[in-house]
Amino acid sequence: MKQYCPNVTMSEYDFFGKFPNERSARSYLEQKRWAGGIYCPRCKSSKIGRFGKDPAWHRCCKCSKAFNVKTGTIFERSKIPLHKWFRAFYKIVTARKGVSSMQISKELGVMQSTAWFMIQRIRKAMGNCNNDYIFSGIVECDETYIGGKKRNKHWDKKYIPGRGPVGKKPVFGIVERNGRQKTFVVDYTNRETLQGIIRKHVQKGATICTDEWKSYIGLNKDYTHLTVNHSQYQFKDGEASTNTIEGVWAILKRGYHGSFHCVSFKHLQRYLHEFDFRHNEGNCKYPTMERIEGLVSGCWGTRLTWRELIKNK
Repeated sequence: MKQYCPNVTMSEYDFFGKFPNERSARSYLEQKRWAGGIYCPRCKSSKIGRFGKDPAWHRCCKCSKAFNVKTGTIFERSKIPLHKWFRAFYKIVTARKGVSSMQISKELGVMQSTAWFMIQRIRKAMGNCNNDYIFSGIVECDETYIGGKKRNKHWDKKYIPGRGPVGKKPVFGIVERNGRQKTFVVDYTNRETLQGIIRKHVQKGATICTDEWKSYIGLNKDYTHLTVNHSQYQFKDGEASTNTIEGVWAILKRGYHGSFHCVSFKHLQRYLHEFDFRHNEGNCKYPTMERIEGLVSGCWGTRLTWRELIKNK
């Protein structure tokens, strides 16, 4: 018999009880960011003084700049209380297929554009987690196309010559068997593009499983290359299988069609960061607070401004 595994997801009620106000959320962030002592986020000096009567603010004695725990993070210059940010954290981390900005706006009591801006900054933090990971062992690689169906598009975008992937955006994915995943927005699915990503992120000598797509020809020079022939309805041949990466695409597309309905290609990579994070650091096998801690670790040293977000939109 299988050993009983308790539910490691904290209930929404208990999580909101841990962060009922701005002060509780700020204390948690200060504990995680300044566990070894307060330092200036600009010059990294540890010579810190008080700034005004608000205990949340500090002044650097070296550069004379004022700062708080939100300086140099995704929260910088945000007027949204930190405990509302944590509510958004919980929703996004625990939602298997994502949650829309409209839903977040209703639950936090903010405008939809504000909720969308918050979620995009959270996705940017998710993309900062373990970017330098090198895949090894048995690795599956595959490509897919993201985009709406032609019959559902507006009349001025419907008549695009071609069929199938025409008008959609190619996405390439790497997943370690029983391990991590990483997905990339690419412009082309040719040999140079796909094999360039593989050779950068997969350790030489690893076993790579793919389908029969011609862009993977030549991988056997540096890897053990196993293939399955999907055109002949072959989905598993010993260790050769791409079922894991196909599961990744299934969850991604269910989120795309069911939760978001439409995603701009300009922002697609950040959406991929979200799904990568939930598979890796935000996996449901980890306790909720460990997932939140993994997300918070990506908030430091990064910022996404509104002007940058809507540039060339």
